Order: sequence, then structure tokens, then C-alpha cells
Amino acid sequence: MQSEGDDYINRRNIIFAVFLIMLASGYYWYSHFDGNTNKTSASPGIGVRVGQNLAPFNLDSLTGSEVTVGQSGKIIVINFWATWCPPCQEEMPDLEVFAQRNRQKIDFYAVNLHESEGKIKSFMNANHYTMPVLLDKDGAVAKNFQVTAIPTTIIINKHGMIKYRKSGAMTINELEGIINSL
Repeated sequence: MQSEGDDYINRRNIIFAVFLIMLASGYYWYSHFDGNTNKTSASPGIGVRVGQNLAPFNLDSLTGSEVTVGQSGKIIVINFWATWCPPCQEEMPDLEVFAQRNRQKIDFYAVNLHESEGKIKSFMNANHYTMPVLLDKDGAVAKNFQVTAIPTTIIINKHGMIKYRKSGAMTINELEGIINSL
């Protein structure tokens, strides 16, 4: 006959096992079906997935001008972020160095989601960041790119093809490695 303590341990182990199965299933689904991988897409053409060509789009910049992304003939790096996001805050120093170091050969855009210009300007000034910031005020561009988590970074080669996509913080070494492989 089992004691109450044994019953508790068995229930706890079952709950833990179910949790692990759910976690593994979620990871599998996320990495295989949501498009946020750096694997080549099977459908070429215009789109938002790796292997597709970027359709140019316009956004207002933090400095007040309208910017067209996708017509430069240069490598483009787009980083979706927000000031309240800890992983975004973590990667910002590396993104700043990368953007400044490569500004002659790469178009870098930090695309902020849903925040006020005042909040973004305060954040940028407080941290002495000077990278170009674009404003996705209503989240339409992020929705078009199927951004489900921030930060998300997308890298487009100089021919306009999306070559890399990652959800999660980037380092300067990752960015330079990817750029050097294009």
C-alpha cells in the first residue's frame, strides 16, 4: 500500500513529465513551423521568409523623415525591438557598434514596435545610441514579417534576398559572421 507521500511524489513526477513533453512539443513546433528559422524557404519569390526577395516598404524614422527599406543595392539588416524588452536592451550595445562600424556598406535599421517617439528618443539619448531607428507605430511591418518575438533580426543580401532570420538577441560576432558569409 502506498503512503500519501508516495502518492504526492508520483503525481509530481507525472506533472513534471507532462510539462517536459509540452515544452519539447512547443520547441519542435516553433522551430519547424513558424518561419523564424535561418533555413532556406522552399517558396522563392517576394515574401518575408529566408530565400524570398524583400518587398520594399516605407517607415518614418525617429528623425522625422520617411525611409524606404529595400532599394539600396546594399546589405540590409533589420532589427525589430522595443525599449522595454530585456533581450533587446542586452543586444543594443553590439548593434550600435555594428551599425557604426559598417554604415558605409550596410543599411542598418532598428525598427521599434508600438512605442512613442518620446520614449524611444529618451532611451536612445540615455544610452548614447545613434543607429537609425524606424517607427512601426501600428506594428503593420512586423505583422507582415510575421514577427512573433522580439528582438528579431532579418538580413537581406545586396540583391534583395532574405538570407537570415533570427528571433532572439544577436551579438556583433554573429552579425559579422553572417555578413562575411554573404
